[in-house]
Amino acid sequence: MAMPQQYAADVEAILARRGHLGGEYWTTPDLRIGKGSPFATVDCALMLADLGVKRSDPVIRKTANVLFGAWQEDGRFRVAPKTSIYPCHTATVARVLCWLGYARDRRLKRTFDHLLDTQHVDGGWRCNVCALGRSPITDASNPGLTLAALDAFRFTPLPGKEKRLDRAVAFLLDHWDIRRPLGPCAFGIGSRFMQVEYPFLRYNLFFYVYVLSHYQAAHRDRRFADAMKALTSKLDGDGSIVVESPRRELAMLSFCKKGAASERATRRYREILKNLGWHGARRPK
Repeated sequence: MAMPQQYAADVEAILARRGHLGGEYWTTPDLRIGKGSPFATVDCALMLADLGVKRSDPVIRKTANVLFGAWQEDGRFRVAPKTSIYPCHTATVARVLCWLGYARDRRLKRTFDHLLDTQHVDGGWRCNVCALGRSPITDASNPGLTLAALDAFRFTPLPGKEKRLDRAVAFLLDHWDIRRPLGPCAFGIGSRFMQVEYPFLRYNLFFYVYVLSHYQAAHRDRRFADAMKALTSKLDGDGSIVVESPRRELAMLSFCKKGAASERATRRYREILKNLGWHGARRPK
């Protein structure tokens, strides 16, 4: 397995959990690919890709096959047998497959078309079921789902060309001001959001800035500048990202150790700087 040698122990620790739910590649015997987070198939595949395991690796190829096994002809993904299909499932699996190197796969082309066809009126994405009653807040799109969808779309040629993606960016930038929990799943911006979380498994400041940095529509916006300033204020004296809030179940992994600088997370931060056309580790004023 080709990977950065310094993360060999982390990769082995993730691989060691492949059968923990009774199936192969972090699934259950009936192929539930979203169960057991953060050691679900979707989470482990993303972490392996983030650690530098290549698409050509047999584990990545076989895991991608498991994920594509959930694909439906209309472009959606069913993450468990006989379960309802929610937009967050489709966006999550799509983004992971993009991280694995499959953004150009014909099946994902259908998925991207489906996502664009089902965009909510406010520019984001949401499910149509709302058990909390109807109001402007609960009827809004889901910020976490919208961020996941934009993470998938950034792997395509569409950013900067597709105006519907600019609307999704605008929805997330508006959430920076609104702050309140939005949508049926009530994703808000509070103290937990503002803690640096890594890897990118949940809606949080680092993931938010990272994804939006891939969209020119965000670059000159005051809200994005404020989020970027908040993120850079978290850097240590060496300009490295310090992980403040990892998933506690990942405590054994060195690349996302709580309270420690993360070389992999810092790489993602430098990718943000590159997307913004900055050089070195210059901080915004």
